[in-house]
Amino acid sequence: MYSCEKYIIQVWRVHWDRRVEKQIDALPAHIVGSFYDWVRAVERDGMESVRRLPGYHDEGLKGELKGVRSVRLTKAYRVLYVESVDGNLKIAYVTRVSKHDYEK
Repeated sequence: MYSCEKYIIQVWRVHWDRRVEKQIDALPAHIVGSFYDWVRAVERDGMESVRRLPGYHDEGLKGELKGVRSVRLTKAYRVLYVESVDGNLKIAYVTRVSKHDYEK
């Protein structure tokens, strides 16, 4: 007799709008490559796995940006995103890709 196990598959997708696309277009090529590497890693391995990678320094923000998370592409460049869930689909909505402002 075979037992049927229930599997829950959670799929991650990364989305961004035209405003973020313009920000990406203005970035240096190596930063764009790092951004797309992060997107591929999230969609392939899931956000939980990518968060464990020390190089990205994924962290939740505080203050006015509470609820937004930050990922470090390089020491100077960051991706800001928010998470959303739609059934088994988890979505990371990128809100900004830019040079980090250390004065804020």
